[in-house]
This record gives sequence, C-alpha cells and structure tokens, in this order.
Amino acid sequence: MDVKKVLYISQEIDPYLSGTPLGVFSRELSQGLQEQGAEVRAFMPKYGAINERRNQLHEVIRLSGMNIIVDDTDHPLIIKVATLQPTRLQVYFIDNDDFFYRHNTAKHETVDWAEINDERTIFFVRGTIETVRKLRWSADIVHCIGWITALTPLYVKVKHTDDLSFRSSKIVYSLLNDKFEGSLDHEMVRKLKEEGFTDDELKTLTDGEVDVDYIKLNKLAIDYADAIVQSAPDVAPELIEYAKASGKPFLEYADNNANAAAYKEFYVSL
Repeated sequence: MDVKKVLYISQEIDPYLSGTPLGVFSRELSQGLQEQGAEVRAFMPKYGAINERRNQLHEVIRLSGMNIIVDDTDHPLIIKVATLQPTRLQVYFIDNDDFFYRHNTAKHETVDWAEINDERTIFFVRGTIETVRKLRWSADIVHCIGWITALTPLYVKVKHTDDLSFRSSKIVYSLLNDKFEGSLDHEMVRKLKEEGFTDDELKTLTDGEVDVDYIKLNKLAIDYADAIVQSAPDVAPELIEYAKASGKPFLEYADNNANAAAYKEFYVSL
C-alpha cells in the first residue's frame, strides 16, 4: 500500500521564514515527498515577518470568511496561498488580524506577543482543519511539525475522526528542539474545555499544578498521534522517553534528517 496524499502542518517553512532549521526541514521534507510522487499540501501561520509581495501570497476568497470562536470571541479566518518553487508545492497560510501582525516586521509573534500563544495555537489548528475540510481533500498522512501544531492530534482524533478529510489519516508528530520559555496562559485548559474537551481527554495538561508548558503540550500531542518522529538531535530526553513508552511507532533521528525516502517508508509502515 502506498502513501498518495500527505498534509504537512508546520510552524515554519523556508523561505517564508528564511533560514531557520525548522523551516528548512519542513521545506526539504515536503518538497522531497512531492518529488517521491506523493500529492502534498502544506499549512503554516501567516506571520507578520512574511513578505506577501515578495513571496506572491494571495488570499483565497472561497476559503476565507469563516469565523472561529476562541474563548467566546469571534476571529475571522483568512486563508492565503503561495506556490513553493521548484516543485510547485501549494502552501496555505492561516491569517487573522488578532493573532498575526499586519505589517512586515523582524519580530516574531510567538515570542514578542507570547501572552496569547494559547489562543494563537487553538486558532491556527482549528483554522487549518476547517480549511482542509473546505478543500474536500483527504490525506493518508498528516504530519505536524512544531509546537504550534501540537493540538492537531487532539482535535483530529477527538472532534474530526469521522470527517471524510481525516477518517483514514494517520497522524505523525515531530519532536524538535523548538522549546518556548515559561508556560502558556493558565486559562488554557478552561478554554479547551469550552471547546468541548473533557477532563480525561486533557489529563496530560492538568497533571500536577504547573501550567501548560512545552513538555506537557508535546506529551499531549504524543498521546493522540499515531506515530512519533525525532526530527532533531537535541530533543528533551523526557519527551523521547515518553514517546517510546507509549508503544507507538517511533522513527529515530538520522543525520540526513529530511530524507524523504526514509519518511515515506515510515509513512507506508503505518
């Protein structure tokens, strides 16, 4: 059985955020899978640092216009798209005035405006899922890269497992060294409960008295993913141990990190 359709949901993709290791990994892997013959689509946030004119982004009107409610506030969903050369990979951008800067800036929202990262990741994940549903596109593999995507396995497996777009999908989560400082808003668990999740479904986030930090967020992703990949050499040992203890398929880190053939073989094994 082959893998024909792969959806990459990534925190960053080069060259839109130029030169970051995570972004380069996302670009090389997604383009490599397309060169291997898979039909690939990719999603990332539309950060203010992305130059829309230089990168030829344009709004997709037929996909935009939905409002996503996060913590009782409506946030309009704006979808933009660009074509990544030379493979002509379609990259979709999740945009919104409340979470991403309007003008090009060297600052990065997730660092400079970190106090709303909990709502930013909820919006990004829900916006991506709703856009894929609107596209009426289903993927064999959904590969999540970066902590801002960590809620994706939870949402897909709990809320969208019967949707045509995700019913047959295997969810892969990459462990990286993209640690953020501190913790997310202490109200994050309450906000997720208002989204309809139960105490049991969120128990990894409520373990102990510490707020939702990087480790807890990644553990939640591992809980609901079908398979885990170590995509960087210096991942927190606690996360590697947790992933292996889950008993789920685990792909070890390799020096040729974005080896599309190796990833495709792993995908097929799922």
